[in-house]
Amino acid sequence: MMIRDFFVNSVKDALKKAVNDKKLNIPEDVEINFMCEIPKNTEFGDYAVNVSMLSKYAKMAPPLIANIIKDYIAADDFEVNVINGFINFKLNEKFLIKILDEVLNKKENFAKIDLGKGKKVNIEYVSANPTGPFHIGHGRWAAIGSALAEIMKYTGYNVFQEFYINDAGAQIQRLAKSLENRVKEQKGEVVEWDDDLYKGDYLIPVAKKYISDNRGQSYADFAKEEMLNLQKDLLKKFRTDFDLFFSETSLYKDNEVDSCVKQLKESGKLYEKDGAVWFRSTDYTDSQDRVLRKSDGTNTYLTADIAYHKNKLDRGFDLLINIWGADHHGYIPRMKAAIDALGYDSNKLEVLLGQLVNIIENGEAVRMGKRKKMVTLGELVDEVGVDATRYWMLMRSIDTTLDFDVELAKTKSDQNPVFYVQYAHARCCSILRKAVEEKIDIETKEKHDPYFTAEELSKLLEEHKISRLYDNDKKADDSTKAIILKLEEFKSTIEAASRLRAPYMLCKYAQELAQEMHHFYNFTRVLSDDVEMTKVRLLIVYGVKIILKEVLNLIRVEAPEKM
Repeated sequence: MMIRDFFVNSVKDALKKAVNDKKLNIPEDVEINFMCEIPKNTEFGDYAVNVSMLSKYAKMAPPLIANIIKDYIAADDFEVNVINGFINFKLNEKFLIKILDEVLNKKENFAKIDLGKGKKVNIEYVSANPTGPFHIGHGRWAAIGSALAEIMKYTGYNVFQEFYINDAGAQIQRLAKSLENRVKEQKGEVVEWDDDLYKGDYLIPVAKKYISDNRGQSYADFAKEEMLNLQKDLLKKFRTDFDLFFSETSLYKDNEVDSCVKQLKESGKLYEKDGAVWFRSTDYTDSQDRVLRKSDGTNTYLTADIAYHKNKLDRGFDLLINIWGADHHGYIPRMKAAIDALGYDSNKLEVLLGQLVNIIENGEAVRMGKRKKMVTLGELVDEVGVDATRYWMLMRSIDTTLDFDVELAKTKSDQNPVFYVQYAHARCCSILRKAVEEKIDIETKEKHDPYFTAEELSKLLEEHKISRLYDNDKKADDSTKAIILKLEEFKSTIEAASRLRAPYMLCKYAQELAQEMHHFYNFTRVLSDDVEMTKVRLLIVYGVKIILKEVLNLIRVEAPEKM
């Protein structure tokens, strides 16, 4: 149980007893949503629950109500006091030892919960056209989608990751013509480039390969296959794994698009106007009706997308999560309308809209274009590395614009968030290593026995018997309490990150835990001649190492043991 829930439940149970004893006159059918928060003045306590809202029912002043409830709370390993309408809880060593003990017992499973209860979730993201390299935005969707998948798996969902290949339509014909032009140029011909073609240099090696290795494929098929393979290679390098790459063209080959249109027509959801076929999306949540089939007989993008979402729902998913760019905001109501019109529940569709990424180099934004010289995801990864790219892409909420400072992301300094977090993990590992290494006197250079043998340390970490935490040094004791409470906070963080579909919360938490670790290191001497305190502090360091590594694993960033 999360610590905040524990104190809320303690107040609820005490309130019920007070009402039963006629100490408070509160109607039984009243639903009270108590909130547990951290007091601004930590001298009052570590947590607080406000009961002031009960005064309108009990017809009593909030402090009186709080004191009555307080008397019914069994305070074994924490202290309880009342300030105004707040019931405050101050934890003692015993409570903190229980938290640390749970971390050391459960290790990487410390914060696992069954929030999803096995619900089948399809997360579809990136889904780029196979017409060129990934741009920076694709990197943000890749990082967020893959991290969200890991977070939801950790919290009890059955997650399936999917990439929708937009390999039908006019853009593929433009890609084919672009490759044809590059092939001709490689053969020495002079060609004319229409403005809507893909003139990026990335097609030059594809053209060379077409000339040397063409297996009788058309320009379109060869270009699609090569570009998709390049995208898959980069996704693998970026630690982004999909269970399925779903081809849009398969919807046409399997007659799913026509079948979907036929179903909508038979249910009276379509009509003809000006030679085109329209979907009555205004019958649902859309602001206007939408064309599905143009007057020339070709389908719009929406038509295949509707068939694709029907395909996903027919595969038995309980929830569909799509990650789209912010420019797709208007697309949501028409897709939900189509799902309802086909007889499904549009509430099964969630769409996360992502804002843009600005690349900052030397203090200036780098302009990015799709058909000319560009800053691609691949170039960014090569420049700053996978870890830094993933972490920076994740550390802001998806609905806010991200400024990616390339130079800062490469630095080994506390100002670089990913370095700061990884260094905290490496520091934990270093301390644990030093505990079993020979001690060397700085002045005399003499070697002394280590604090523990490897076997003794292994036994300590396995059995983790803790009798006390504090050392009668206020700064050291305060930092000890703070770091253990921050470890416990991983529970509420992972639950919120999953429920709100917000991986950035793990980055924020990791930075806060790293800060507590560095603060703890500065105010406590972990390795000392006080054997008992050394043991306790090594166990705290080990607990931090466990949780930091788990957080980094969830966002698919490495947890280095040396830096």
